[in-house]
Amino acid sequence: MSGGYGLVKALKIIGLVWVLGVSMNAEAGLFGFGGTSWKEEALQNDGSKIIVERSIRLGGRHEIGQEPSIREQSLVFIMPNTHQRVSWKDEYSADLGTANFLPMQLEVAKNTAYLVASPMGCLSYNKWGRPNPPYVVFKYQDKAWKRIPLQELPIEFKQINLAFSSPDHAAKEANHGLLSAEQIKKWNSDAQQPQYKSILREPLPQVRINEMCEERILYKGNWILPNDPIARKFIDQQNK
Repeated sequence: MSGGYGLVKALKIIGLVWVLGVSMNAEAGLFGFGGTSWKEEALQNDGSKIIVERSIRLGGRHEIGQEPSIREQSLVFIMPNTHQRVSWKDEYSADLGTANFLPMQLEVAKNTAYLVASPMGCLSYNKWGRPNPPYVVFKYQDKAWKRIPLQELPIEFKQINLAFSSPDHAAKEANHGLLSAEQIKKWNSDAQQPQYKSILREPLPQVRINEMCEERILYKGNWILPNDPIARKFIDQQNK
């Protein structure tokens, strides 16, 4: 069996379908590895807007000749009614060699915040349980973020209101200032897959899911196919 890095290299041919071209052309040196920061207007379901401070630090796993991927990132915003300053962080994950997510939607209702994110690449998708539709949803309540099922996200929250694909490029377009809600909508309009046009509630066909991102399991630091003999032995042992 090849080493973990070689396996990840092979997986990227399939896995980056989920990333929607998240190449990172950020300014070097801002966060040590290179990164950027900016603000966004997150248009809410009720028509109001929340200012979101975003930052990205680069330095995650990448191929020779390619730019570093996202190593860590953060979102910071003020809750409209309580004026509480809330932050969400996505830190480096050693099993992925990168951060975990691409944030898509931030909504606040009744002093509760909801964040919808897409797993960043196939490895992350497998790590987070292969959700279908392919979202990981977080709820902020009682001063903590907690993952919740998609069914607990209020049904009226449908629009993608954060710069999703290559967010650092969107920040450059706004000269690292404020990205308006209109600019964010325009930036996200190139998305082709329905799950990236709005928040879906019905699962995608399983065949389509498998075509976009094949199933892998983590075994001794390597992401291997479930039908690999070593994997089968590992799974059988876990099921005893």
